[in-house]
Amino acid sequence: MPDDQRADDGAVEADGRVFSAFGVASAALGLLSVAAIVLGLIIWSDHRADAAERRYQTEVLKTAADWTTVLINMNKDDIDASLQKLHDGTVGELNTEFEAALEPYKKVVETLQSRTRGQVDSVAIESIYHPPRNRPDGSPAPEPGPPPGLGELVRRTDTVMVVATSITDNVGGEPKTLRWTMRLDVSDVDGKLLISRLEQLR
Repeated sequence: MPDDQRADDGAVEADGRVFSAFGVASAALGLLSVAAIVLGLIIWSDHRADAAERRYQTEVLKTAADWTTVLINMNKDDIDASLQKLHDGTVGELNTEFEAALEPYKKVVETLQSRTRGQVDSVAIESIYHPPRNRPDGSPAPEPGPPPGLGELVRRTDTVMVVATSITDNVGGEPKTLRWTMRLDVSDVDGKLLISRLEQLR
């Protein structure tokens, strides 16, 4: 058979096997298909992770808003029930030192004998600084520990900024509008979202 005819039929290796152009193309397409499947799985996995993170953050924001709503709607007639509900939604140092932390709010309600109507205007997960993973000398920095009082129970903690408004009807006085700006830490403790820090901002 002429050499040019053999070249048209395919490439011949030393052991005599022949790979046709169709076979090479099929192999290339097979590799591309595998690569496309792998890429698709990566994209799908990333999408699922992003969707799960968005769902989690939505629950974090809802937890912060619900807890704040109880706080800013606390009245003289339901103060004990409100404080108990707030206490049940806390963990860590805030739970341990709950009475001291909420005493200013309780005292205002008791002193003014007020009736309050409030609503949450906005909630947002705050961007916070994370320590560098390496020290200046290049050695690994220790991983940041859990918030005080939570030990190894906490899976993660998100800091949430809450802005709210309440109208207080004081006895014998004009209604007063109060603006609330708070920073709350929402911690995932054994799958349950709880408030682990309360900071009133000016």
